[in-house]
Amino acid sequence: VQLQAFGGGLVQAGDSLRLSCAASGITFSDYGMGWFRQAPGKERMFVGGISWSGGRTAYEDSVKGRFTISRDNARNTVYLQMNSLRPEDTAVYYCAARYRQYTDYEPQYNYWGQGTLVTVSS
Repeated sequence: VQLQAFGGGLVQAGDSLRLSCAASGITFSDYGMGWFRQAPGKERMFVGGISWSGGRTAYEDSVKGRFTISRDNARNTVYLQMNSLRPEDTAVYYCAARYRQYTDYEPQYNYWGQGTLVTVSS
């Protein structure tokens, strides 16, 4: 099983960035997907999640209205579209897969990607 997150980089405040997470080795449509992030010196936290069908999503309050999670089950890929980026969004972003449904509780995820760094300059 492999989850590969990519698309991070250095951007300026106000810019947009789209992260992708490609899954292999699992039946992707059986899994809810979550995005988490870990800022320097802080614990990893839930950013948002999407159900196995894509029909339900949830977001952490600070990203609501700016970030959008979507998925393409035919491509085994989940996306995190990030708009209006702020310096406080700087973090390593991780994708994770949990059988059937996403959750904001990290230990319940079955698989994790390696993370991709997003740096937002002011």
